[in-house]
This record gives sequence, structure tokens and C-alpha cells, in this order.
Amino acid sequence: MDKEDDLFVSDDRFEIGMKLFNSCQWYKSHDVFEEIWHETGGPERQLLQGILQVAVAQVHLENSNINGATILYGEALGRLKKFKISNFGLDIEGLFKCVSKRLELLQVGKDDLAGCSVPVLNFL
Repeated sequence: MDKEDDLFVSDDRFEIGMKLFNSCQWYKSHDVFEEIWHETGGPERQLLQGILQVAVAQVHLENSNINGATILYGEALGRLKKFKISNFGLDIEGLFKCVSKRLELLQVGKDDLAGCSVPVLNFL
């Protein structure tokens, strides 16, 4: 699938959401992605939900809600794993690996993720 033909690339809001997500403006990115999510069906909807859950997990971390972050990272991974080899024009595998590492650290009781990379969304 060419980037130009991709649903997400054709929606300017998605790029805005990505920029907010990648600048750690989790709540704002969530709002943008949620608006698109309400208008989307099929596998793209599941992928967007996974991205939304990562953003909300990050908000939970900012609020020291480790349990909430752990739960949402797990739910996000359940959705994102379906798309690791699919091409929606995004590096889903990179996002999946980052979130997996963050979840693993939280599950072993390390709630300081300062040395761990922050989730990002990149085009392939």
C-alpha cells in the first residue's frame, strides 16, 4: 500500500495527532485520534484504539497511576500485535516494541521509565 493511498495519510488530523503524540502531548493527541476513531471502521479502527490506549497509558503514568498504565499498555499491545506485519504506512512494530518494553518494566515493579524510550509514531 502506498503512503498516498493510506487512510491515515489522507486525513490531515492524523498528522496533527501524530505530532502531538510524538511531542508527548498525550491528552491532546488522544482527543484528535478519538475524533478520527469515531469515524473509522475496519482494522484501522482497532489500530487507532491501540494508539489511543498508549496515549491514555502515558497520561496515567504522568499522574502516577501505574496500575492504570499497566492495564492500558496491555490492552494496547493486544490490539497492536495484530498489525505488526501490516502496512498502514506506520511503524507499528516499533511502537509495539517500545510499549512492550515499558509494560515489562512496569510489571516487574520498575515504575521509573526514565531510561526507556517514549512511544512514538513514525511513517515507514
